[in-house]
Amino acid sequence: MTQHRIVIVGASGAIGAALTHRFASEPDAQVFAFSRSPRTWGKSNIQSGRLDYSDEESIQQAVEIAAASGPIDRVIVAAGLLHTATMRPEKALKELERTNFEACFLANVIGPMLVAKHFLGLLHPSRPAVFAALSARVGSISDNRLGGWYAYRSSKAALNMTLKTASIEVARRNKQAIVVGLHPGTVASALSAPFLERVPPQRLFTPDQAAGHLMKVIERLRPEDTGKLFAWDGSEIPF
Repeated sequence: MTQHRIVIVGASGAIGAALTHRFASEPDAQVFAFSRSPRTWGKSNIQSGRLDYSDEESIQQAVEIAAASGPIDRVIVAAGLLHTATMRPEKALKELERTNFEACFLANVIGPMLVAKHFLGLLHPSRPAVFAALSARVGSISDNRLGGWYAYRSSKAALNMTLKTASIEVARRNKQAIVVGLHPGTVASALSAPFLERVPPQRLFTPDQAAGHLMKVIERLRPEDTGKLFAWDGSEIPF
């Protein structure tokens, strides 16, 4: 049986944890679950480790852990930032603050791309291998009809651009590599909790449901899909 190696970054979050559990349930999977505060999973095929965006050395150390077993089939960056106890998405220009932009760009762009910097070289060279980062439909410039959410929208738009750029570079040396952004839909989690009031029940997913959707999308990806942004239902979202 061919073993598949999966890296989850942001494994302590709602979607990250659900992805970790789902991938680990596959009999041929070895999962590396990285987060700022590693947790115990209680499964022999999950190896936990620390990874903190603000500490690039921790990313390098995570790479060493994952690389020890061989090439990687999936790297999924499931971490992101929309709000904190003191930060809310902006509704108007007058609400813009530098610190909010800095926080969003560190979590949503700089961090994932530092992970890409160190992990893309580990993708399996002889079969389709995926590097995916959670993006968002609101990061699509052409889909922006409501405005607002300046820091979050712009950080996700920047993530989409950097993923596209990385996909072009990686394809030159690994034709099997697939680099994409994924929109998980609206998920009932701490990230979205303050904004769920108007979400129709049929459009609100549990973390486990979201993880299931994303895994189906990932399994259908082919090298010609690299550089694109996909929604939870497999449809392509224009930039």
